[in-house]
Amino acid sequence: MENKILIETSARHVHLTEEHIAILFGEGHTLTKKKDLSQPGQFACEERVTVVGPKNSLQKVSILGPARKASQVEVSLTDARTLGIDAPVRESGDIAGSGACKLIGPCGEVELAEGVIAAKRHIHFTPEDAEAFGVADKDVVSVKIDSADRSLIFGDVVVRVSPKFAAAMHIDTDESNALHASGVVYGEIVK
Repeated sequence: MENKILIETSARHVHLTEEHIAILFGEGHTLTKKKDLSQPGQFACEERVTVVGPKNSLQKVSILGPARKASQVEVSLTDARTLGIDAPVRESGDIAGSGACKLIGPCGEVELAEGVIAAKRHIHFTPEDAEAFGVADKDVVSVKIDSADRSLIFGDVVVRVSPKFAAAMHIDTDESNALHASGVVYGEIVK
């Protein structure tokens, strides 16, 4: 669809380091791919963990692979309130000074002193896509999304450009529910 960007809902999930995979699932364990995700090289795993906060826990939280340089937990702000964690809205990877939690796997536990965030809504573009849409890496745009019941415009959407990406906008479950999104959803950048 010309001038339209695919909107995908990113549910709560965890990214793990190799060290934390070994602690949670056993020495030498490798993540088991369940399905590929829209971003090249990214996949949902069969493995799950429990995320524990001061007030509550979330069971069977998905892990996304491959392993990362730093472990990170991405939750909605509703999830963060449920857990009792102050999760700042940040871009993925920006975890300095973010929320703390405990992760529990079948073989062990990991205390994260930081790493819990609510992911800032964002668009993944290849350089060619960015040029076609008239945007550049780190631009902040608004995206209009029409739905049957709750059309809206999301502001503060950060553009991320890399030749390793596939074009898609990611929103969390709170944002998807506000939109009442269902099925395949597209939006357009508004200037």
